[in-house]
Amino acid sequence: MSLPDLASNLPLSLQEFQYDLPDDRIARFPLAQRDASRLLVYQQGQIRHAGFRELAQFVPADSFLIFNNTKVIPARLLFHKPTGALIELFLLSPVAADGRDTPPPMLEAMEQTGSSVWQCMIGNRKRWKPDETLQTTLQAPDGPVKLTVGYVDYERSVVEFSWQPATEPFAHIIHLAGQIPLPPYLKRDVTDADRDTYQTIYSRNEGAVAAPTAGLHFTDAVFASLTERGIGHDYLTLHVGAGTFQPIKTDDPRQHTMHAEQVVYTRQNLENIRQHLDRLLPVGTTSMRSLESLYWFGVKLLRQEPNPFQLDQHMAYAIPPNEQPTAAESVEAMLRYMDTHHTDTVVAHTSIYITPGYQMKMCRGIITNFHQPGSTLILLIAALVGNNWRTIYKEALDNEYRFLSYGDSSLLLP
Repeated sequence: MSLPDLASNLPLSLQEFQYDLPDDRIARFPLAQRDASRLLVYQQGQIRHAGFRELAQFVPADSFLIFNNTKVIPARLLFHKPTGALIELFLLSPVAADGRDTPPPMLEAMEQTGSSVWQCMIGNRKRWKPDETLQTTLQAPDGPVKLTVGYVDYERSVVEFSWQPATEPFAHIIHLAGQIPLPPYLKRDVTDADRDTYQTIYSRNEGAVAAPTAGLHFTDAVFASLTERGIGHDYLTLHVGAGTFQPIKTDDPRQHTMHAEQVVYTRQNLENIRQHLDRLLPVGTTSMRSLESLYWFGVKLLRQEPNPFQLDQHMAYAIPPNEQPTAAESVEAMLRYMDTHHTDTVVAHTSIYITPGYQMKMCRGIITNFHQPGSTLILLIAALVGNNWRTIYKEALDNEYRFLSYGDSSLLLP
């Protein structure tokens, strides 16, 4: 079907980004086969319906796909006090031991032994006083592990985890103690199966508290079909934070405070991106945010700004278009930084907020699931396809697509 040519200058009122999502359209469990999901293809005003296994037929042949290989950690930890009160700790981000504002690299935090400091969301907080510690004994293959948690900064909900024996890395401790944190809108308890199904098959670097769900549909067979058509790909890492589920509570969504997430770029990422500029197709909103953030990190380097690898939500709208470098210039600036500093990896933190009015710098489209009404992710989709997002979503609802994390997929090529 053909879509009407609608103006792209949407008024930024939150109401404009709402739609009616019936509860029975939310996919609470995944399909038995990952690539059995449906695929809505939007390309230059046309909509077609297909199966996800047919993805390679619709991806432009010269595309280069960018995946997010973060791995979801068991970020929900439950502790019972002697009184019977249940305290829930939800890991948000590691905190540097020396008090620096910038969190340490997630890989470093996962490898810490003996103790680790984290900012958390704390459930039933009023039952856990500042001078109290929480304790539990975990059953590990090599014997019991005693885990203790105490406040470091009560007001900021910063806590220290410590354990004995101290030889185990923090990643092992949370796998013994924690649960996979399913999105709250699924409104169900986690199952053992979720530990596998809520991970992409290519997940590698631990640190996310939510999955990059656009990648959940990919299988070895889908990758093989892409390779057969000569469509290449690469993996970068953005550790998805809990802020991805934070609702917008302001009438003007521009007033929403965007969360920060840690993203890791390698020299190989940058060389692949440089080679395939104008052909980059991100798999998921986190990959899109990583690619678009990369451009602005390069801009900060070119402008010799302080803290070049911390990106706030406003910068992308603060520099006039005639003062913005090309994508190639920005990527080259990142590579020069790596050369100058003799490093093959950059760890950065992005709060980029992609809303209507934002002009994509790196991405030609997106492969993504169907997102919550009135969410920051709907705003991102509207920035890419304009007002046509409404027609796309109506078409998906009318054709009984499954929505949200475990739902169906779309390929959007404006």
